[in-house]
Amino acid sequence: MSTVMKKVDAVIVGFGWTGAIMAKELTEAGLNVVALERGPMQDTYPDGNYPQVIDELTYSVRKKLFQDVSKETVTIRHSVNDVALPNRQLGAFLPGNGVGGAGLHWSGVHFRVDPMELRMRSHYEERYGKNFIPKDMTIQDFGVSYEELEPFFDYAEKVFGTSGQAWTVNGKLVGEGKGGNPYAPDRSDHFPLVSQKNTYSAQLFQKAANEVGYKPYNLPSANTSGPYTNPYGAQMGPCNFCGFCSGYVCYMYSKASPNVNILPALKPLPNFELRPDAHVIRVNLDSTKSKATGVTYIDALGREIEQPADLVILGAFQLHNVRLMLLSGIGKPYDPKTGEGVVGRNFAYQNMATIKAYFDKDVHTNNFIGAGGNGVAIDDFNADNFDHGPHGFVGGSPMWVNQAGSRPIAGTSNPPGTPTWGSAWKRATADYYTHQVSMDAHGAHQSYRSNYLDLDPVYRDSFGQPLLRMTFDWQENDIKMNRFMMEKMGKIAEAMNPKAIARIGKQVGDHFNTASYQTTHLNGGAIMGTDPKTSALNRYLQSWDVHNVFVPGASAFPQGLGYNPTGLVAALTYWSARAIREQYLKNPGPLVQA
Repeated sequence: MSTVMKKVDAVIVGFGWTGAIMAKELTEAGLNVVALERGPMQDTYPDGNYPQVIDELTYSVRKKLFQDVSKETVTIRHSVNDVALPNRQLGAFLPGNGVGGAGLHWSGVHFRVDPMELRMRSHYEERYGKNFIPKDMTIQDFGVSYEELEPFFDYAEKVFGTSGQAWTVNGKLVGEGKGGNPYAPDRSDHFPLVSQKNTYSAQLFQKAANEVGYKPYNLPSANTSGPYTNPYGAQMGPCNFCGFCSGYVCYMYSKASPNVNILPALKPLPNFELRPDAHVIRVNLDSTKSKATGVTYIDALGREIEQPADLVILGAFQLHNVRLMLLSGIGKPYDPKTGEGVVGRNFAYQNMATIKAYFDKDVHTNNFIGAGGNGVAIDDFNADNFDHGPHGFVGGSPMWVNQAGSRPIAGTSNPPGTPTWGSAWKRATADYYTHQVSMDAHGAHQSYRSNYLDLDPVYRDSFGQPLLRMTFDWQENDIKMNRFMMEKMGKIAEAMNPKAIARIGKQVGDHFNTASYQTTHLNGGAIMGTDPKTSALNRYLQSWDVHNVFVPGASAFPQGLGYNPTGLVAALTYWSARAIREQYLKNPGPLVQA
């Protein structure tokens, strides 16, 4: 029998970026808030203490900050005709675990969004015609515009302490010749901090991109270029390019995280409580199934606890948000055969291509230096910044050098043809470890009728609940785009005049490989929109079916972006929180009529 806790105004499931932002916003509104985090308590101090945090074996290899897939994971298959099996070794993506979530171990690349990608289907139909979009591609509009979100992008950057260079501010050109992005949408203010300094690898990329006629710019980075204090009073120190960024706690307080940038402002509040080791297993609904009464979770001692609340925020990782909705009966599960249902629909990922260029010993790239969000990029082939018509695919890709730090265990890379063991491998590693440049095409991934999430009928987690099942594979559009981007990025690599080039992309007939890391940018499954028949959430991230449940996060994206998702995740969360504070709390109920 469950232990019933005292009722609160709002309960938040998960304490990563979305959970932390919602907690701050709702406590500011005067609500009593409890945040439940399935993993342990962890913070920059003491968990990020130097020098023990500089440990590649513990963090990168043994994956200290990531989800324990022996207790809960996803099952994966390529199609409905395959048998899904549990993914028991993290590879392609790395969900976080514990206070801070994936926001503690991320790299820090902090984009906004190309406005076109918020109205993806409408834009492509207007420019290229309805028949240009493949029949089984289910892309759709977000239901919100860049202009509506711009103030929230701006505020999120101030909270994160983002370093970067604007192109235009209130219509005034300010970034030409200074590292600004000529394709970036207009902004209401400058970045809080100037761009970080560029590594030599980024400088080589910038020079080569200019030579082939592209327009390079500095990556917006949530790694600080100088000391900074954010609007919540959280203090950050300047990044020292230590090279231990993605997958690590930042001991310099230089990488934005919920732990550094928001939690210190929440800790003193009497109307906020953070409960770690609280694994939520369902959202509880009333007899009408149209209102949530709270959540049930399992604590560290294995006890079942019920937390009543007037408002439920699902702010967990993308996969977990979708699974909780399915387990709780919130929204109709998606059926790929009929195309009906919304929860699990439009699951999307990232479409990556990588090129490595290897140089003589007199070109010192010093790859052990790095900052997770730092780099130089081009947007010439992102979004719809080029004519897709002759190429026959949907989607675009930024390309960049993002030297985050190559560490000695996993960071060794040698030219094609090098033996993978023995004395020849050792010689090549010594010759090339600090004389190479890696660049990526970070392609937008589209949603398809056949890629979706549901509950596995066979496998269960350590609490006896069905695992989430992922049905996913690359489609023809993905392969076409990947090969196109590889060709365009190859021109940059060739302009660097390296000794050797390695190309790592997709070929016709390739399938999704769970073993090799790509990104942790998982999207969709509980998507936002304007039609309850094709979306689980309305434009304010409110469930169409259960009005006091809001679900922020990349699970709300109808398809993937070219850019990293965190900036849009943060802006949408602030947008949703504003709607809760200014509309929902005054008159609880649907904010958009179905």
